[in-house]
Amino acid sequence: MARYTDAVCKLCRREGQKLFLKGERCYTNKCAVGRRSYAPGQHGQDRKKTSEYGIQLRAKQKARRYYGVLERQFSRYFEMAAKKPGMTGENLLRLLETRLDNVVYRLGLASSHAEARQLVRHGHFTVNGRKVNIPSFLAKAGDVIEIKESSRGSDKFKAVIDANSSRPIPKWLDLDRNTLQARVVSLPSREDIDLNVEEHLIVEYYSK
Repeated sequence: MARYTDAVCKLCRREGQKLFLKGERCYTNKCAVGRRSYAPGQHGQDRKKTSEYGIQLRAKQKARRYYGVLERQFSRYFEMAAKKPGMTGENLLRLLETRLDNVVYRLGLASSHAEARQLVRHGHFTVNGRKVNIPSFLAKAGDVIEIKESSRGSDKFKAVIDANSSRPIPKWLDLDRNTLQARVVSLPSREDIDLNVEEHLIVEYYSK
């Protein structure tokens, strides 16, 4: 499966904000955005007037890179969102937010989206008692998500959970830290999604 393999800090610098792609490093003074707050490349510090199309493109790229989704899959999510009732932009973010890898990240069971995707792919999680190793699996309200019993005692999970214990869990999710059993309380509303992106610009981008 195709995936981005270059330095992820370049993506944050290109979008001009932290996308938290490196986990704990993003919270330290080693973060590339804090040290070099300009776009990568030899022309990164040049000031250029951004066109309307460029603004829309940046909004789309920011959301795509934050969730770690490639272009073809992102456009499929947009098509799915457009067919649902309600506002297309909010529907799109809701679909991305309920991906299993993102749910794992939001619960603090992984330090980054990339780590969450890897853990899901390696079969460490169950949904409603069944193993799911597909990062793009869309969780629904009422789904119960657990770390597979054989994985719960691993040092890796203990370290990750301890490191992320202070990270707030969104209200649409619930986690019992004693049993490590989580539940999707409801589908997220726009207010529950803290991604700093204007989704109407993404809709305008695809509507051209």
